[in-house]
Amino acid sequence: MSLLKLSVILCTHNPREDYLSRVLKALAQQTLLHANWELLVIDNASQTLLADQLDLSWHEQGRVIREDTLGLTSARLTGIRESQGEILVFVDDDNVLDPNYLTEISLISQEYPRIGAFSGKSIPEYEISPEPWIKKFQQVMALRDLGECIVISSQPSQQPTSQRQSYPDCAPVGAGMVIRRAAFVAYLSNAHTDLAKLSLGRKGSQLTSGEDNDIILTILENDWSVGYFPQLRLTHLIAANRLNKTYMAKLNRAATRSWVQVLDMHGIRNWPKISRWSLIPRKMKAFLAQRAWKNTEAYIHWCGSCGLLEGQANLS
Repeated sequence: MSLLKLSVILCTHNPREDYLSRVLKALAQQTLLHANWELLVIDNASQTLLADQLDLSWHEQGRVIREDTLGLTSARLTGIRESQGEILVFVDDDNVLDPNYLTEISLISQEYPRIGAFSGKSIPEYEISPEPWIKKFQQVMALRDLGECIVISSQPSQQPTSQRQSYPDCAPVGAGMVIRRAAFVAYLSNAHTDLAKLSLGRKGSQLTSGEDNDIILTILENDWSVGYFPQLRLTHLIAANRLNKTYMAKLNRAATRSWVQVLDMHGIRNWPKISRWSLIPRKMKAFLAQRAWKNTEAYIHWCGSCGLLEGQANLS
C-alpha cells in the first residue's frame, strides 16, 4: 500500500524561539520517512526573517516561505499554494507532535478515504501552574481530549440547513488539524477573494478566530466526513501570558463573536439579529445576570456573552 504524501504547514508570526525549537525538534523525530512528507514553515510577517534563523537542513523537503500579508488565513493559503501533498497537516508554533503523529495520519487517511478533516488529542503543557478556572475555558484554547474512541461525523449536503447539526462535537480543532486536499477544493475556490473568509483567523495580536470552523463546515457541506482519532496526540504549549484574566476574556469574546459570523456565513442562524443601539443595555443586563463581578470565571463568561451580542449586531 503506497502512502499518500503529506505536507506539514507550520504557520508562525514572531514565534518564541524556545517553543518553535521544540516544535521543530518533534517534527525531526517523526517516524514517517522524509520521502513521504514535506515541511513548509510559513513566516507570516515576522519582524525578523525566519529563513535567516532556522536550519531545516535535516529535512530534504523542508523550506521557509515568507508571507507578508499578516493573518493566519493568508499564511495557510500560502502554505497550501506552495505544498504538493495530498494530505495537509496544520501545525501551530506551539504544537509538539508525538513521534508517530505523521505515521498515524498516513494510516488513517488510507483507511478512511471519505474523511475530509480530522485531528486528535491536544493536551496542555502550562508554562506556569494555572488557576483552577482555566479548565473551564480549555475548548476556546484549542485543548481537547474526547477519550479513547474514534468518532466520525458527516452531514449530507442534501439535508436542509435547518435540520443539520450546527457543528459536530468531534470536529477537528486547529492544533494539528489534518485536511485532505480533495476535500479542501470547495473552500479554496473562493478563499483568496472572499473578504469574509480572509477576515477570520488571528492577525498578530488580534484574537479573531473562526477560520477552522469555516473550513470544517465547508467540508461537511460537500459530503465529506470529519473525525476525532485518539491515536493522534500533541502537546499544546501554553505560555504564561495566556493564563490571565485579561487575555482569556479577550479570547473568549473574540471566539463567540466569530462563531456567530461563521455560522451565518453557512446559513445557520441560531440567534436573531439585534440592533446596535441595544448593545450597551443588553451587555449591562448580562453583566448583572451573570454576576460578572463575582469572580474571574464569571467575568470571562460575561465577556463571551458580549462577543455573542456583538456578533448578533453584526448580522446582515
